[in-house]
Amino acid sequence: MKLDKIRNFFRSLRFRGFLSVTLAGVIPVLLFSSLILSSYDRSAMDERLNTLRDHSGSLAEIFVSLGGVNDDTVSGLKDEILNFANLYNGRVVITDANLHIIYDTFGLEDGKTLISSEAIKSFYGLDTTYRNTDRNYIELTVPVKDSADERVLGTMVLSFSLADIHATYEDLQYSIFMISLVVVVFIVIFAVIHSASISKPLSKLSVEIDQVNDGSSDSSIPVKGYSELRGIAASFNRMLGRVRKMEGSREEFVSNVSHELKTPMTSMKVLADSLISNPDATLDMYKDFMTDIDAEIERENKIINDLLELVKLDRKNAVLNVAPTDMNEMINGLLKRLKPLADKNDIDLFFESFRPVTAEVDEVKLSLALMNLIENAIKYNRPDGFVRVSLNADHRYFFVKVSDSGIGIPKDSEDRIFERFYRVDKARSRGTGGTGLGLSITKNIIVLHHGEIKVYSRENEGTTFTVRIPLSYIVPEKSKTKKGGILHVHEKEDTDN
Repeated sequence: MKLDKIRNFFRSLRFRGFLSVTLAGVIPVLLFSSLILSSYDRSAMDERLNTLRDHSGSLAEIFVSLGGVNDDTVSGLKDEILNFANLYNGRVVITDANLHIIYDTFGLEDGKTLISSEAIKSFYGLDTTYRNTDRNYIELTVPVKDSADERVLGTMVLSFSLADIHATYEDLQYSIFMISLVVVVFIVIFAVIHSASISKPLSKLSVEIDQVNDGSSDSSIPVKGYSELRGIAASFNRMLGRVRKMEGSREEFVSNVSHELKTPMTSMKVLADSLISNPDATLDMYKDFMTDIDAEIERENKIINDLLELVKLDRKNAVLNVAPTDMNEMINGLLKRLKPLADKNDIDLFFESFRPVTAEVDEVKLSLALMNLIENAIKYNRPDGFVRVSLNADHRYFFVKVSDSGIGIPKDSEDRIFERFYRVDKARSRGTGGTGLGLSITKNIIVLHHGEIKVYSRENEGTTFTVRIPLSYIVPEKSKTKKGGILHVHEKEDTDN
């Protein structure tokens, strides 16, 4: 399922790469084109308005200097007014203080009264501007004011065509459109080439993922291409390595389970067949053989119990019954239970406690973990050897150290001793009754307590296991219930992986 998601991600990445490059190029071009056109339109309009205001302002000053706006002053300025209108291809209407039209360059409204909101505003000393974008003209209303008392003497209404500005705008719009089209085509071509350069290694990567998903490839993905692709390929190869390692461990575990369960049964069958095929077997022979069969049954039972314990610890919701526990008392109890075994093997047991320690742990499970360590230290020791157990703590953790004078662990085996069914010396392990699951169970229990275990060893000199576990059991994400002072914690498996 995860491989399918990765493959689909790569496929969508090719399209998104093309789309992102295209949009990243096209959008700025469109925005820049719009900005140029709006900037031209605004600047051209401002320039035309300023020119018209300057010219009309000059005419207004002349009217004021001549004494006002009337038939006589207008007659003297008709030629200049007409030239002004023709210069900008427009129309000029002159009214007196009563809004009677004295002169219209088009000759259409002479003698009439001008009634409009813009003309009325001009008598309050306000300039007004109106632009008609449909018919491409602009209209200005300019009051003629006496500079001495700010009295309005008349009004000039100017209507001028914007056809030249509009024509230039359309020419500029066409030129920008053609340039933008060329740029957009270039961007699309570049995006296609760029996405192809990305999609080629991505396609190869997708094919490799398909082959891995189908189980037809055991090779790693080549780490080539861009740095991002190299990072993706390297991460995928690491994930693939972990998957293959897990698959190998699973196959090895199944094989080991089959072998370990089959061995006692084979021994029992051989012993039973020997008795059946020997009609003259004595009672003592029957007792000896049945004793051996009982031992094999006990061994089979121990293997099954250990496997069941591992299954419990490996489940998605392993339950810990956490409660405050006197660690000194617990370890003393373990040593008393193991003392007969130590005496049988001529091993001296020592317990060194540096301080009283109370910790929040699952006493049953942690007892099993520590018993496995101490029992192994006794079994894989030398005659007249020793096992030293120490207990210490600081403000956050408590520490249990189990040291022995035994045979030690080879350096190349230290990283594997916590694997299921792994034995340093298989023949000797079976002779001591080991199943190869004890240290795996121990590590799982310690990890469930959010602790860690380390091993230090030298061949023929001894081994030391160091366990560190928090004094207070704190879980960021958990469901818990409490009964009789015992905290039942349901550890949740991390499902992000």
